[in-house]
Amino acid sequence: MNELQTTLNDYLNFCKIQKRLDSKTLKAYRIDLNQFSEHVFADSISSISTAVLETYISSLHMAYKPKTVKRKIASLKAFFHYLEYRDLVVLNPFNKIQVKFREPATLPKTIPLYTVELFLSAMYTQCKDAKTPCQKMYVLRDIAVIELLFSTGMRISELCSLKPSDIDLYDRTVLIFGKGSKERKIQIGNDDVVDVLKKYAQEFHSKIKDCGYFFINRLNQRLSEQSVRNMIQKYASFASIDLHITPHMFRHTFATSLLEADVDIRYIQEMLGHSSINVTEIYTHVAMAKQKDILTTKHPRKDFRL
Repeated sequence: MNELQTTLNDYLNFCKIQKRLDSKTLKAYRIDLNQFSEHVFADSISSISTAVLETYISSLHMAYKPKTVKRKIASLKAFFHYLEYRDLVVLNPFNKIQVKFREPATLPKTIPLYTVELFLSAMYTQCKDAKTPCQKMYVLRDIAVIELLFSTGMRISELCSLKPSDIDLYDRTVLIFGKGSKERKIQIGNDDVVDVLKKYAQEFHSKIKDCGYFFINRLNQRLSEQSVRNMIQKYASFASIDLHITPHMFRHTFATSLLEADVDIRYIQEMLGHSSINVTEIYTHVAMAKQKDILTTKHPRKDFRL
Protein backbone atom coordinates (compact mmCIF):
# COMPACT_ATOMS: atom_id res chain seq x y z
CA MET A 1 0.00 0.00 0.00
CA ASN A 2 1.54 3.36 -1.06
CA GLU A 3 1.60 6.62 0.87
CA LEU A 4 -1.44 8.10 -0.90
CA GLN A 5 -3.65 5.07 -0.20
CA THR A 6 -2.51 4.93 3.43
CA THR A 7 -3.35 8.62 3.88
CA LEU A 8 -6.73 8.13 2.21
CA ASN A 9 -7.55 5.37 4.69
CA ASP A 10 -6.45 7.57 7.59
CA TYR A 11 -8.69 10.35 6.28
CA LEU A 12 -11.72 8.06 5.98
CA ASN A 13 -11.18 6.89 9.57
CA PHE A 14 -10.95 10.54 10.61
CA CYS A 15 -14.27 11.23 8.86
CA LYS A 16 -15.90 8.27 10.59
CA ILE A 17 -14.55 8.70 14.12
CA GLN A 18 -13.99 12.44 14.53
CA LYS A 19 -16.33 14.03 12.00
CA ARG A 20 -19.02 11.38 12.69
CA LEU A 21 -20.18 11.30 9.06
CA ASP A 22 -23.01 8.93 8.21
CA SER A 23 -22.40 5.67 6.37
CA LYS A 24 -23.74 6.92 3.01
CA THR A 25 -21.43 9.96 3.01
CA LEU A 26 -18.47 7.77 3.97
CA LYS A 27 -19.29 5.37 1.16
CA ALA A 28 -19.41 8.23 -1.37
CA TYR A 29 -16.08 9.62 -0.09
CA ARG A 30 -14.47 6.17 -0.33
CA ILE A 31 -15.68 5.63 -3.89
CA ASP A 32 -14.61 9.11 -5.05
CA LEU A 33 -11.18 9.06 -3.39
CA ASN A 34 -10.33 5.51 -4.45
CA GLN A 35 -11.26 6.45 -8.00
CA PHE A 36 -8.90 9.45 -7.78
CA SER A 37 -6.10 7.29 -6.35
CA GLU A 38 -6.43 4.75 -9.17
CA HIS A 39 -6.59 7.45 -11.84
CA VAL A 40 -3.58 9.62 -10.94
CA PHE A 41 -1.09 6.78 -10.34
CA ALA A 42 0.64 8.84 -7.63
CA ASP A 43 2.61 7.03 -4.95
CA SER A 44 3.16 10.13 -2.83
CA ILE A 45 1.02 13.14 -1.94
CA SER A 46 3.81 15.57 -2.88
CA SER A 47 3.63 14.42 -6.50
CA ILE A 48 0.02 15.62 -6.86
CA SER A 49 0.26 19.03 -8.49
CA THR A 50 -2.31 21.54 -9.68
CA ALA A 51 -1.79 20.27 -13.22
CA VAL A 52 -2.53 16.69 -12.11
CA LEU A 53 -5.78 17.82 -10.48
CA GLU A 54 -6.83 19.88 -13.51
CA THR A 55 -6.28 16.88 -15.80
CA TYR A 56 -8.30 14.66 -13.47
CA ILE A 57 -11.16 17.16 -13.23
CA SER A 58 -11.27 17.40 -17.03
CA SER A 59 -11.61 13.62 -17.25
CA LEU A 60 -14.51 13.74 -14.76
CA HIS A 61 -16.36 16.28 -16.91
CA MET A 62 -16.03 13.96 -19.89
CA ALA A 63 -17.37 10.94 -18.00
CA TYR A 64 -20.08 12.21 -15.65
CA LYS A 65 -22.98 14.60 -15.33
CA PRO A 66 -22.28 17.98 -13.64
CA LYS A 67 -23.97 16.99 -10.38
CA THR A 68 -21.76 13.90 -10.03
CA VAL A 69 -18.62 15.85 -10.97
CA LYS A 70 -19.47 18.46 -8.36
CA ARG A 71 -19.73 15.77 -5.67
CA LYS A 72 -16.47 14.09 -6.66
CA ILE A 73 -14.61 17.41 -6.63
CA ALA A 74 -16.12 18.24 -3.21
CA SER A 75 -14.84 14.89 -1.87
CA LEU A 76 -11.37 15.65 -3.20
CA LYS A 77 -11.37 19.22 -1.84
CA ALA A 78 -12.33 17.93 1.61
CA PHE A 79 -9.42 15.46 1.49
CA PHE A 80 -6.88 18.16 0.60
CA HIS A 81 -8.28 20.40 3.31
CA TYR A 82 -7.56 17.54 5.73
CA LEU A 83 -4.00 17.30 4.39
CA GLU A 84 -3.55 21.02 5.14
CA TYR A 85 -5.06 20.58 8.59
CA ARG A 86 -2.58 17.78 9.35
CA ASP A 87 0.35 19.68 7.77
CA LEU A 88 0.84 16.87 5.27
CA VAL A 89 1.13 19.32 2.35
CA VAL A 90 3.05 22.59 2.24
CA LEU A 91 0.73 24.11 -0.36
CA ASN A 92 -2.77 22.90 -1.21
CA PRO A 93 -2.84 22.44 -5.03
CA PHE A 94 -6.57 23.22 -5.00
CA ASN A 95 -5.76 26.82 -3.97
CA LYS A 96 -4.76 27.59 -7.54
CA ILE A 97 -7.78 25.94 -9.15
CA GLN A 98 -11.06 27.71 -9.81
CA VAL A 99 -13.82 25.19 -10.37
CA LYS A 100 -16.99 26.86 -11.59
CA PHE A 101 -19.61 25.31 -13.81
CA ARG A 102 -23.35 25.48 -14.08
CA GLU A 103 -25.49 22.51 -13.32
CA PRO A 104 -28.55 22.13 -15.54
CA ALA A 105 -31.67 22.89 -13.53
CA THR A 106 -33.44 19.59 -12.89
CA LEU A 107 -36.92 20.10 -11.53
CA PRO A 108 -38.23 17.68 -8.91
CA LYS A 109 -40.56 15.05 -10.35
CA THR A 110 -43.94 15.03 -8.64
CA ILE A 111 -46.95 12.72 -8.74
CA PRO A 112 -50.29 14.22 -9.83
CA LEU A 113 -52.61 14.22 -6.82
CA TYR A 114 -55.27 12.20 -8.65
CA THR A 115 -52.58 9.56 -9.25
CA VAL A 116 -51.68 9.52 -5.55
CA GLU A 117 -55.35 9.02 -4.76
CA LEU A 118 -55.62 6.22 -7.33
CA PHE A 119 -52.47 4.60 -5.92
CA LEU A 120 -53.73 4.66 -2.33
CA SER A 121 -57.19 3.52 -3.41
CA ALA A 122 -55.62 0.46 -5.05
CA MET A 123 -53.77 -0.35 -1.85
CA TYR A 124 -56.89 -0.09 0.31
CA THR A 125 -58.76 -2.28 -2.18
CA GLN A 126 -56.04 -4.92 -1.95
CA CYS A 127 -56.23 -4.82 1.83
CA LYS A 128 -60.00 -5.18 1.77
CA ASP A 129 -59.87 -8.07 -0.73
CA ALA A 130 -56.93 -9.90 0.89
CA LYS A 131 -57.52 -13.65 0.86
CA THR A 132 -55.57 -14.50 4.03
CA PRO A 133 -54.94 -12.74 7.36
CA CYS A 134 -51.19 -12.77 6.61
CA GLN A 135 -51.69 -11.08 3.24
CA LYS A 136 -53.95 -8.49 4.85
CA MET A 137 -51.30 -7.77 7.52
CA TYR A 138 -48.59 -6.96 5.03
CA VAL A 139 -50.82 -4.87 2.77
CA LEU A 140 -51.70 -2.90 5.92
CA ARG A 141 -47.98 -2.38 6.52
CA ASP A 142 -47.52 -1.20 2.93
CA ILE A 143 -50.37 1.29 3.31
CA ALA A 144 -48.83 2.61 6.54
CA VAL A 145 -45.50 3.10 4.75
CA ILE A 146 -46.94 5.06 1.82
CA GLU A 147 -49.35 7.09 3.96
CA LEU A 148 -46.50 8.15 6.23
CA LEU A 149 -44.21 8.99 3.29
CA PHE A 150 -46.85 11.20 1.70
CA SER A 151 -48.18 12.83 4.87
CA THR A 152 -44.77 13.85 6.24
CA GLY A 153 -42.53 14.22 3.18
CA MET A 154 -39.75 12.31 4.92
CA ARG A 155 -36.94 10.64 3.02
CA ILE A 156 -37.16 6.90 2.42
CA SER A 157 -33.93 6.38 4.40
CA GLU A 158 -35.47 8.26 7.33
CA LEU A 159 -38.64 6.17 7.20
CA CYS A 160 -36.79 2.85 7.13
CA SER A 161 -34.66 3.95 10.10
CA LEU A 162 -37.63 4.81 12.35
CA LYS A 163 -37.64 3.18 15.78
CA PRO A 164 -40.87 2.48 17.70
CA SER A 165 -40.00 5.26 20.16
CA ASP A 166 -39.79 7.78 17.30
CA ILE A 167 -43.52 7.55 16.60
CA ASP A 168 -45.95 8.96 19.16
CA LEU A 169 -49.45 8.18 17.93
CA TYR A 170 -51.01 9.81 21.00
CA ASP A 171 -49.44 13.19 20.22
CA ARG A 172 -49.52 12.32 16.48
CA THR A 173 -45.86 13.17 15.96
CA VAL A 174 -42.87 11.55 14.25
CA LEU A 175 -39.31 12.21 15.38
CA ILE A 176 -37.04 12.06 12.34
CA PHE A 177 -33.27 11.74 12.31
CA GLY A 178 -32.21 13.39 9.07
CA LYS A 179 -28.98 14.13 7.26
CA GLY A 180 -26.09 15.22 9.44
CA SER A 181 -27.76 13.65 12.50
CA LYS A 182 -30.23 16.54 12.61
CA GLU A 183 -33.51 15.89 14.39
CA ARG A 184 -36.86 17.28 13.41
CA LYS A 185 -40.39 16.52 14.58
CA ILE A 186 -43.35 16.38 12.21
CA GLN A 187 -47.03 16.32 13.08
CA ILE A 188 -49.28 13.76 11.43
CA GLY A 189 -52.23 15.93 10.50
CA ASN A 190 -54.62 13.41 8.97
CA ASP A 191 -56.94 11.20 11.07
CA ASP A 192 -57.01 8.39 8.49
CA VAL A 193 -53.21 8.21 8.45
CA VAL A 194 -53.08 8.05 12.25
CA ASP A 195 -55.71 5.28 12.24
CA VAL A 196 -53.73 3.21 9.72
CA LEU A 197 -50.53 3.62 11.74
CA LYS A 198 -52.34 2.58 14.92
CA LYS A 199 -53.73 -0.54 13.22
CA TYR A 200 -50.30 -1.40 11.87
CA ALA A 201 -48.59 -0.83 15.24
CA GLN A 202 -51.18 -2.98 16.99
CA GLU A 203 -51.02 -5.79 14.40
CA PHE A 204 -47.21 -5.92 14.38
CA HIS A 205 -46.64 -5.03 18.04
CA SER A 206 -44.63 -8.10 19.06
CA LYS A 207 -42.67 -8.22 15.79
CA ILE A 208 -41.76 -4.52 16.08
CA LYS A 209 -40.64 -5.04 19.66
CA ASP A 210 -38.38 -7.95 18.68
CA CYS A 211 -36.94 -6.18 15.63
CA GLY A 212 -36.35 -2.75 17.16
CA TYR A 213 -37.52 -0.90 14.04
CA PHE A 214 -41.01 0.41 13.33
CA PHE A 215 -41.32 -0.94 9.77
CA ILE A 216 -40.30 -4.56 9.33
CA ASN A 217 -40.17 -7.14 6.55
CA ARG A 218 -41.42 -10.73 6.43
CA LEU A 219 -38.21 -11.94 8.08
CA ASN A 220 -38.92 -9.65 11.06
CA GLN A 221 -35.98 -7.44 10.09
CA ARG A 222 -35.75 -3.76 9.28
CA LEU A 223 -37.64 -2.90 6.09
CA SER A 224 -35.12 -1.96 3.41
CA GLU A 225 -35.31 0.98 1.02
CA GLN A 226 -35.25 -1.39 -1.95
CA SER A 227 -38.25 -3.26 -0.52
CA VAL A 228 -40.20 0.00 -0.48
CA ARG A 229 -39.21 0.72 -4.09
CA ASN A 230 -40.38 -2.75 -5.12
CA MET A 231 -43.58 -2.28 -3.13
CA ILE A 232 -44.36 0.95 -4.97
CA GLN A 233 -43.83 -0.66 -8.36
CA LYS A 234 -46.12 -3.54 -7.39
CA TYR A 235 -49.06 -1.33 -6.42
CA ALA A 236 -48.51 1.04 -9.36
CA SER A 237 -48.83 -1.98 -11.64
CA PHE A 238 -51.95 -3.15 -9.79
CA ALA A 239 -53.51 0.31 -10.22
CA SER A 240 -52.50 0.41 -13.93
CA ILE A 241 -50.42 3.55 -13.36
CA ASP A 242 -47.92 4.08 -16.18
CA LEU A 243 -45.91 6.75 -14.36
CA HIS A 244 -42.65 5.46 -12.85
CA ILE A 245 -43.05 6.36 -9.18
CA THR A 246 -40.15 6.50 -6.73
CA PRO A 247 -40.27 6.99 -2.95
CA HIS A 248 -38.67 10.44 -3.29
CA MET A 249 -41.49 11.58 -5.57
CA PHE A 250 -43.87 11.42 -2.60
CA ARG A 251 -41.53 13.87 -0.83
CA HIS A 252 -41.52 16.19 -3.85
CA THR A 253 -45.30 15.98 -4.13
CA PHE A 254 -45.69 16.73 -0.41
CA ALA A 255 -43.56 19.89 -0.72
CA THR A 256 -45.09 21.14 -3.97
CA SER A 257 -48.66 20.59 -2.73
CA LEU A 258 -48.01 22.60 0.42
CA LEU A 259 -46.39 25.40 -1.58
CA GLU A 260 -49.39 25.52 -3.91
CA ALA A 261 -51.62 25.75 -0.82
CA ASP A 262 -49.79 28.99 0.16
CA VAL A 263 -47.78 27.44 3.02
CA ASP A 264 -44.76 29.61 3.82
CA ILE A 265 -41.63 28.13 2.23
CA ARG A 266 -39.73 28.37 5.54
CA TYR A 267 -42.23 26.00 7.16
CA ILE A 268 -41.74 23.61 4.26
CA GLN A 269 -37.96 23.91 4.65
CA GLU A 270 -38.27 22.94 8.31
CA MET A 271 -40.57 20.00 7.58
CA LEU A 272 -38.28 18.66 4.85
CA GLY A 273 -35.19 19.05 7.02
CA HIS A 274 -33.32 21.24 4.51
CA SER A 275 -30.37 23.08 6.02
CA SER A 276 -30.69 25.88 3.47
CA ILE A 277 -33.71 27.68 2.07
CA ASN A 278 -31.97 27.58 -1.33
CA VAL A 279 -32.59 23.83 -1.54
CA THR A 280 -36.28 24.24 -0.78
CA GLU A 281 -36.72 27.05 -3.30
CA ILE A 282 -36.53 24.61 -6.20
CA TYR A 283 -40.15 23.74 -5.43
CA THR A 284 -41.20 27.26 -6.38
CA HIS A 285 -40.42 26.29 -9.99
CA VAL A 286 -42.80 23.35 -10.04
CA ALA A 287 -45.83 24.91 -8.38
CA MET A 288 -47.38 25.54 -11.79
CA ALA A 289 -50.97 24.95 -10.72
CA LYS A 290 -50.68 27.80 -8.21
CA GLN A 291 -49.00 29.99 -10.82
CA LYS A 292 -51.89 29.38 -13.21
CA ASP A 293 -54.40 30.27 -10.50
CA ILE A 294 -52.56 33.51 -9.67
CA LEU A 295 -52.21 34.63 -13.29
CA THR A 296 -55.85 33.76 -14.03
CA THR A 297 -57.40 35.48 -11.02
CA LYS A 298 -54.91 38.21 -10.00
CA HIS A 299 -53.45 39.57 -13.22
CA PRO A 300 -55.01 42.99 -14.08
CA ARG A 301 -55.70 41.92 -17.67
CA LYS A 302 -58.79 40.05 -16.44
CA ASP A 303 -60.51 43.38 -15.76
CA PHE A 304 -59.99 44.81 -19.22
CA ARG A 305 -63.17 45.50 -21.22
CA LEU A 306 -62.22 45.80 -24.86
